[in-house]
Amino acid sequence: MDTELIKNKFLHWYEKNRPAIKETVETVVFVVVMVIIIRFFVGEIRWIPSGSMRPTLMEGDRIFVERFSRFYAEPKRGDIMVFYPPFEQLKNSPGKVFARLTGFFCKDIAYIKRVVGLPGEKYEVKADEYGKYTVYINDKPLNEPYIKSPYDYTPCTEAMNCGPAVIPEGHYLMLGDNRGNSQDGRYWGLLPKDRFIGKAVFVFWPFTRAKSLTNQSANYKE
Repeated sequence: MDTELIKNKFLHWYEKNRPAIKETVETVVFVVVMVIIIRFFVGEIRWIPSGSMRPTLMEGDRIFVERFSRFYAEPKRGDIMVFYPPFEQLKNSPGKVFARLTGFFCKDIAYIKRVVGLPGEKYEVKADEYGKYTVYINDKPLNEPYIKSPYDYTPCTEAMNCGPAVIPEGHYLMLGDNRGNSQDGRYWGLLPKDRFIGKAVFVFWPFTRAKSLTNQSANYKE
């Protein structure tokens, strides 16, 4: 077929459909911009792929992660946070940044754990003579009612980050609630603040498990 004829047919089709094409492009651009704004400033939806946060979060739970509080507040002990682990190398090419902002085709690994140790605190994870593990903050034992079991812990070894150690400024100790099955700060160390994505605030699916995640905290034992 004549190339000039094809070109003319395309131009004719384009002129005929230009208003619809323009409207479609504007709609797509608007949607992408709104997705970026919502995900960056408001929050996002995530699902739980593993049992590392049992019994608080179960495999398949859908949660809402808010992102706006990071602009005015620091993470608190007991907060359940979504973050990029320190061993995950984040590339800052335009495509990778766009993927993280929108969630489209994003392959960066994100974890979800609980804030247990805060900047400037001394921490230690240790067991008593009965095999019951306790987290100590500034030499005081924490009462953590949300964990699966104080006896269901991966035993600490010299290769693990169980302390005693002081948490540097701008870093946090992150642990899973299922201490016997959680790849957390005991394995890969302390988390820099700039790795946080947002705070998990509630489970919305399945409906039978819908609940708030903002009313759980760790207190010192008496």
